[in-house]
Amino acid sequence: MSEPPARHLNLAGASNFRDLGGYVGQDGRTVRWRKLFRSNHLGHLTPSDTAVLRELGVKSAFDFRGKDERSEALCGIEEIETHSLPVEPTVVAALRAISASGRPANADDALEVMRDSYRGYVEHSTPRFRTLFTHLLEDSAPLVIHCTAGKDRTGFACALILHTLGVDDEVIAEDYLLTNRFYRRDPSVSSDLSDDVRQVLGSVQPSFLAAAFETIDAGYGGLDNYLREGLGIGAAEREALRERYLNE
Repeated sequence: MSEPPARHLNLAGASNFRDLGGYVGQDGRTVRWRKLFRSNHLGHLTPSDTAVLRELGVKSAFDFRGKDERSEALCGIEEIETHSLPVEPTVVAALRAISASGRPANADDALEVMRDSYRGYVEHSTPRFRTLFTHLLEDSAPLVIHCTAGKDRTGFACALILHTLGVDDEVIAEDYLLTNRFYRRDPSVSSDLSDDVRQVLGSVQPSFLAAAFETIDAGYGGLDNYLREGLGIGAAEREALRERYLNE
């Protein structure tokens, strides 16, 4: 029996580049390898990294970075068609506002601000995730989904995809937390914030993703309703996604 492909691809210029393949989904069918990838931004790829992505045949990138984030580090691989789905970052600005109010932001503040940003994905940015799913229903794979760090906006998007494909909740949570193993923090980012705050910002925690799904429950009455009403994924669309991204 052959070994499965590597889930994490150790690129020099992009950390946290991972394959969503191999997980067991609906009816025991597994997610296809080398079709759906997730990563941090693709603006610092080395020539050897570029060669890897070309060998993988990646032809589409879905970029959740905000306008300024994206302009600072564009993907330079001409074969990859990039789709901008901007979800503007709010976390650092919120923490700086706390500090400006008279006391330094601390780790507890960072945890709550992170949870609030995930609530915002549902409350304010659902149209962006809906657009992603519209593309997923088209012939755009192999593809990569990313933001700046590839952990929060990207993590929420990938959790939704895996849910739609019928992957178990515990497995989705485990995949989400792999970021803490593979993401390399940029020490220069938000250097005006304390080390304990930056430690929170450079990680993912179960309560972050839980905040998004609690917001879905409160606003839509459950994930199935959110998929249908928020993302436009009804029974027919869900089956089409499973046919496209699950093995027979």
